[in-house]
Amino acid sequence: MKSIFLVLISMSVLHIGNAQILKTDEIAKGLKEALQVGTTRGIDILSKPNGFFGNAAIKILMPPEAAKIEKSLRSLGFNQQVDDAILSMNRAAEDASKEAIPIFTKAIQEMSIEDAFGILKGKDDAATTYLQSKTLDSLTKKFRPTIETSLNKVNATKNWNSIVTQYNKFSFKKINPDLAAYVTERSLNGIYLQIAAEEAKIRKDPVARSSDLLKKIFGK
Repeated sequence: MKSIFLVLISMSVLHIGNAQILKTDEIAKGLKEALQVGTTRGIDILSKPNGFFGNAAIKILMPPEAAKIEKSLRSLGFNQQVDDAILSMNRAAEDASKEAIPIFTKAIQEMSIEDAFGILKGKDDAATTYLQSKTLDSLTKKFRPTIETSLNKVNATKNWNSIVTQYNKFSFKKINPDLAAYVTERSLNGIYLQIAAEEAKIRKDPVARSSDLLKKIFGK
């Protein structure tokens, strides 16, 4: 593994674009700016109405293990109730997303120079992977109360627990009645997926680089 000394030397002579030489602190500053831009854009999209519900890639559906329950309910004419339950899960995710920015900002500010260099030279989702490793636990703790509150507003948790409890009495394959935990997990998966998309834009699309520094660092 390279020592910090060698990493610093490598970074100090890094050439990008038209023979431009970037200093170590420029690279670190630029990467932090890129992360802040990407996370802010991503969270802004997801925290709006239909941020989750209107995005097929991250829309929260009924848990796979509950497919049998959903099918049975729909066959009995409860389509609207099932649709309402799905909508409530996505609205909860959208509400909770607003809580994410301070946690991401803290992780970005604490990023080391070595972290920055690894992200710059890493895969297209290297920054997202870094953020996930630094924020997953904090976001889980932060999201769950908000999601529980959102679900309780429409009695989604109560209705879900009632249905699942009854189902589990007669099924060998038990379903977790903790709806909030499921929605929290799916919400965070969606957020990291959205941030990865924003990161890819900054790396590959010149239009997405919103400052001269980002253009210098990620420009070819």
